[in-house]
Amino acid sequence: MKHLSGKICFLGLSILIALSGCSSETQATQKEAKMENSQLIYTLPAPKTEGNVSVEKALANRRSQRQFQNKALSAEQLSQILWSAYGITNPINNPALRGGLRTAPSAGALYPLEIYVAVGNVAGIEAGLYKYISQENKIIRTIDRDVRRELSAAALNQGMIREAPVTVIYTALFGRLTERYGDRSERYAFMEAGHSAQNIYLQAEALGLGTCAVGAFQDDRVSGLLRLPKEERPLYLMPVGYFTAITND
Repeated sequence: MKHLSGKICFLGLSILIALSGCSSETQATQKEAKMENSQLIYTLPAPKTEGNVSVEKALANRRSQRQFQNKALSAEQLSQILWSAYGITNPINNPALRGGLRTAPSAGALYPLEIYVAVGNVAGIEAGLYKYISQENKIIRTIDRDVRRELSAAALNQGMIREAPVTVIYTALFGRLTERYGDRSERYAFMEAGHSAQNIYLQAEALGLGTCAVGAFQDDRVSGLLRLPKEERPLYLMPVGYFTAITND
């Protein structure tokens, strides 16, 4: 009986240690969360500027992935993906630059894009729709529920948006460009979204993740779901996660 009790005690201690190890990242992420003006805000881990995969290797292996595993991303992975999309690389205290120069080139450094992320399965981060604030590398929750199914429905029921742990959403405020570039503003915003989206492709590949650029969706439904003002338009959806099958495009 004493021998059995010892085994039970050891097993209980092992489970406790395992659970403590599994929750350490979640606890660390939760420490970076706070409520401000009734909005949940997460300060994300600092992005890395050096990795183990070369640009050439990421380019050679990049593919569009459309089937995703039911596996959580880490806060570090989410931070790296969002930073690659539109993160600050050279902070400059100039209101016109809105924080400084970024990972993607922009006509006149006017940065017309806004980045949102539909979070469904990220360790330590509550589900919901968030807006990325590149100046402070943080996300602010704008909708406090998992919107992936609704977003998938608005994107012609494409399952990858429902299944991926997160989907990055690009929108544009063309008014930031029109004073300088007039009729060419939309073209420049679309080009910028392409530059940024390729960054996500390469960063995802470097992290062992996959993504797919999605342009097929109903603009009005996506705008309504995101509660966008009429001057802000959706451009691109990019589900990101661990993938299950290799594709050829």
